[in-house]
Amino acid sequence: MSAAAGLVAALLVATAVVLLGRPPALGLPPAEAAPGPPEERALLARLRLPLTGLVALGAWAALGGVVGTVAAPVAALVAWRVLGRVEDPAVARRRERLEVELPTGVDLLASCLDAGAAPEAALLTVGRALGGPVEAELLAVHARIELGVDPATVWRDLARHPQLGPLGRTVARAHDSGASVATAVRGLAAELRERAEAEVEARARSIEVKAAAPLGLCLLPAFVLLGIVPLVAGAFASLAVLR
Repeated sequence: MSAAAGLVAALLVATAVVLLGRPPALGLPPAEAAPGPPEERALLARLRLPLTGLVALGAWAALGGVVGTVAAPVAALVAWRVLGRVEDPAVARRRERLEVELPTGVDLLASCLDAGAAPEAALLTVGRALGGPVEAELLAVHARIELGVDPATVWRDLARHPQLGPLGRTVARAHDSGASVATAVRGLAAELRERAEAEVEARARSIEVKAAAPLGLCLLPAFVLLGIVPLVAGAFASLAVLR
């Protein structure tokens, strides 16, 4: 039974290496490196059943007997549910890119508005300048406004967007209050820059804290050999001399 468990563990490790070790396509940004969403969803769908089978086989091989027979379908059901909730890699990359490029997009939008461009034309310019998912989202907003939808309604709808919500809320408030959209967007750009700088500093501090433990573990043997061992050896030598 232990040999079977070892074989299952080796299969699981090999599967994980194949899944996690696929390098991105060379010469492309991370967002465009992997295959498109349909292919990735198809890959996840194809791997869901074999991975569930491997989990069930591993539970049966590790426990064995009646317990393994009962635990195998339970483990398979749990694995099936967990794998079904795994986020599409393309969706995760899109979300991360929107979060990263939002401050830059708001900065560019504020610059366009300061230069005298209308908000709709500024959306078109910024979207084409950034490309990717930001372009798709901003062009969708521009298209709705061009079709005659009330701009305040469009911006209020954008306020519910998971990543572009701050931009939608800011412009919607400016529309409702009659304030200058350029001033509101400029203030949002400054706020997002400060928030991004604070996040970078927080990450840097967290890296320092996380690096302290491995560094301490690396320095501890040297401290013991160079500091504690000579001290103890000297104490024993002095005791031997006194005798």
